[in-house]
Amino acid sequence: MKIQTKSSKVNRAWINDHVNDPYVKQAKRDGYRARAAYKLQEIDETLGLIRPGYLVVDLGSAPGAWSQYLRRRLLPRAAGHDAAHTAVPASIFALDLLPMEPVEGVTFLQGDFREPEVLQRLAEAMQGRLADVVVSDMAPNLSGIASADAARVEHLVELAIDFAQHHMKPQGALVAKVFHGAGYDQLVKLFKQAFKVVKPIKPKASRDKSSETFLIGMGLQPR
Repeated sequence: MKIQTKSSKVNRAWINDHVNDPYVKQAKRDGYRARAAYKLQEIDETLGLIRPGYLVVDLGSAPGAWSQYLRRRLLPRAAGHDAAHTAVPASIFALDLLPMEPVEGVTFLQGDFREPEVLQRLAEAMQGRLADVVVSDMAPNLSGIASADAARVEHLVELAIDFAQHHMKPQGALVAKVFHGAGYDQLVKLFKQAFKVVKPIKPKASRDKSSETFLIGMGLQPR
């Protein structure tokens, strides 16, 4: 006799929700690798963060949906052309520990951005320029233990803020994924210490059941 476990029921429910998710269907129609593209789109359209000519760094970029959205916003005229035949300077730099399929117009570096060698490679690719915007969709593997998970999330946010402070223009903006719950107030405090303006946004494309939200910091505080 086959016994259905609770986990199998949960997995089946998640798959059903995923398949029927309107953003998943829209992503397929629009050619995005993940529904996450619409989260960044809503944040961008709400705050007017991304503008043609900007240099943007995408931390935790795999599988590449945010890089795809950035590509379409920053290099619209080159869309649809082969990268080898597009004489447009790279203005999007993506980093991740995981491999990522190429996105036209995006310079991808695989590695841990906390390591000096990876930062050196990024600095060389950016040719001394500073980012206008840094976006981070990084998230740790959650254990379900509130205190441990809060510490992991806070560590990643601290790293993203530190990266922005060293590699972003003073008037730039940082978008970082966070989670409501234990440690959220501390993350808001960190952002307010680092940025002049801080706004929380939970995009419509972020599932209702998820505690995920995003903090946006604009204009670096003097250090």
